[in-house]
Parts: sequence; structure tokens; C-alpha cells
Amino acid sequence: MNPKDTKKYLFIKRFLDITLSLIGIIVLLPVFLIVAVFYSFGKNKGPVFFKQQRVGLRGDIFYIYKFRSMIVDAEAVLKSNKKLYEKYVKNSYKLHPEEDPRITKMGNFLRKTSLDELPQLFNVFKGEMSLVGPRPVVKEELKEYEPHVNEFLSVKPGVTGYWQICGRSDVNYPERAHLELHYINNKSLVFDTEIIFKTLLLVITRKGAY
Repeated sequence: MNPKDTKKYLFIKRFLDITLSLIGIIVLLPVFLIVAVFYSFGKNKGPVFFKQQRVGLRGDIFYIYKFRSMIVDAEAVLKSNKKLYEKYVKNSYKLHPEEDPRITKMGNFLRKTSLDELPQLFNVFKGEMSLVGPRPVVKEELKEYEPHVNEFLSVKPGVTGYWQICGRSDVNYPERAHLELHYINNKSLVFDTEIIFKTLLLVITRKGAY
């Protein structure tokens, strides 16, 4: 993609990010309210949102937002179990719900339906993320992208991306890194549109979501 096309692509992409994220926030406001009520009056009382530091464009650190799907102090609970934490790291920084002591029943539902990702529309509106791009990672995961870390950080992370439509949680490193870099090297509005539509199909079928 030549510099002129890149500038045009980025302008259109940002315009769509602002427009679609704002529409999404407005339309999905009832979902936000229902989840907020559950966490305010349900058995698992606590913060509605979970935020965590992730690495964004050019290595800038930002807080990613999700509906809380875990118990309070989940990270501390995980790290207190050394064997489980080692398994978590070896398994590309995730655990299956059945063996993850952090995930609540409500959280399991939110994850399987991908509803936990909806608050990232605020990240998109703020400009920290895009609707489509490589998924944002924690600092520890950057080593999985060596020696292409700078290339990986050359674009905004996305709510969904090529990794998502190719298997999501069923695809581990190093294949995940290869898929993310493939997107970066082939990004276009057509590719982005294809990813969005395929993501919607995956959300409906719940494939690879946990």
C-alpha cells in the first residue's frame, strides 16, 4: 500500500471507527444497563467493568475495557497458584473455563456470547483501538512476536481481527502471531469488512469463544 493509499485508508478507517462505535454504544445501551444491574444486585457484586493494561499503537500503554467476567482480584488469585499460572502462560495466556477458578457463571455466559467485549467500543471511540486489527496484548506477550514486535505495534489493536475469524481461542502461539502479522501485511477496507462479517457469524455460532 503506497503512502497516499495508506493515508486514505487510515482516514476512512478512523471515520468508520468513530461512527460505528458510537452507534454501537447507543444501540447496545440496554445491554450495558442489564449487566450493570446484575452486578449491582446479583450474587457476584462488584465492579461492572474490568480494565487491564494492554500495549497499543507504537507501544503506548492503555487500559482495555471489558465487562467483568471474573471474580474480584482475579489476577492475584491466578498468580498465587504457581502451577496454574505456568499453565496459563504456556497455553498462550488463557485457561479453559472448567479449570479457571477466576471465571464466574455470569462471566462464562458473557464470554461464550462475546458480550464481555462490548465495552471496547469505548476504546475504539477514544482512538485507542480500532474495530478491526490485531488483538491487544499484555507486555509479557510481546516476546511472542519477536523479531516482528515493531511491525506488530505499527497498527492500532482491534476489537476483532484475522486471528478471531481463524479460530480465536482455539489458535495458540506461534500461529496466532503469524495470523496477526498476515493481517498487518494485507490490511485493506475490503479485508476489514470481510473480518467484521465473519466475526458476526462466529459470535452467532459461539465458535472459539471462551
